[in-house]
Amino acid sequence: MGVGVLSRYGPLLPITGDTPRVTLGEGDTPLIASRHLADEVGCQEVYLKLEGCNPTGSFKDRGMVVAVAKAMEAESTTIICASTGNTSASAAAYGAHCDLTTIVLVPKGAIATGKLAQAIAYGAQILSVNGNFDRALELVRELSDKYPITLVNSLNPHRIQGQKTAAFEIVDSLGDAPDYLAIPVGNAGNISAYWMGFREYHEAGLAKKRPMMMGFQAEGAAPIVRGAPVENPETIASAIRIGNPASWSQALTAQDASGGLIDAVSDDEILAAQRYLARREGVFCEAASAASVAGLLKMSREGHSLAGKTAVCVITGTGLKEPELAPSQTDIPTQDVEAELDAVERVLALADVSATPKQR
Repeated sequence: MGVGVLSRYGPLLPITGDTPRVTLGEGDTPLIASRHLADEVGCQEVYLKLEGCNPTGSFKDRGMVVAVAKAMEAESTTIICASTGNTSASAAAYGAHCDLTTIVLVPKGAIATGKLAQAIAYGAQILSVNGNFDRALELVRELSDKYPITLVNSLNPHRIQGQKTAAFEIVDSLGDAPDYLAIPVGNAGNISAYWMGFREYHEAGLAKKRPMMMGFQAEGAAPIVRGAPVENPETIASAIRIGNPASWSQALTAQDASGGLIDAVSDDEILAAQRYLARREGVFCEAASAASVAGLLKMSREGHSLAGKTAVCVITGTGLKEPELAPSQTDIPTQDVEAELDAVERVLALADVSATPKQR
């Protein structure tokens, strides 16, 4: 039974004896060794941190449980967020679990079906805003300032505190920090959280080193790379379609202090990495998650020496968040066949395969 991040890492989180120890079983997600990616990029080892195995299918649950628990401690009865999808799903789930009213503002027409379905199922009050994510975030900030409503976007520092626990888990699993941590960057809270976690473990003597933080934005939504906000961000990777990240300065700190980089990858590179993960590693992730792997592949192509190094790619969410995307990108159509054995054998071209009965 999963104990949740509040119980597992309580001494390293800003919680008190009055903080409810709520959990939906978040955290303790798999860290798996890649079967092919390490050879592809020239690393000694590449690991995939599968955050899509959290209760609502993304990394957001780690921070949401802390934000919601602290809201309850403060006797708040309503939480609010702006979201491109994953935050709304997580807030709605923990709001339902904890009997809180949940309000979510989403950009009209810019939220994946799977994510919107989650928010609906959990009973959130959903407002579809005629504007992008950045405008929705401005609105929820104004509302939380004006009314007794707790904002649970990553502007809430408790969100970052919870998300840092993924870095703890990586060190706990590997015995030390990796050389590189590759991660998608949208609102930039997650790269900031991971850096906080690695730094805290290092300072506590629980890790001998700190990784170089490698953050990757989508080319059409790359304000940090461009050095200026993007008014109308565009990318197929909806979870990182953000033009003015709330944690911009913290992300730059993570980049600079770790000796890392924040770069951009194209939608084509993201989709190619998504297909690669599914077909070569058996990992189906949402498009934004694939930015970490697309970035590592880009580093290799551009001549970064990764020999002898260990890298971890954060896979932030499951591909089931975007059920319509993968079928629209596939080049392997389904085939109709009669419900007869010989018809199936013909389609599968099994005539030349030995028909010797299998040993049982």
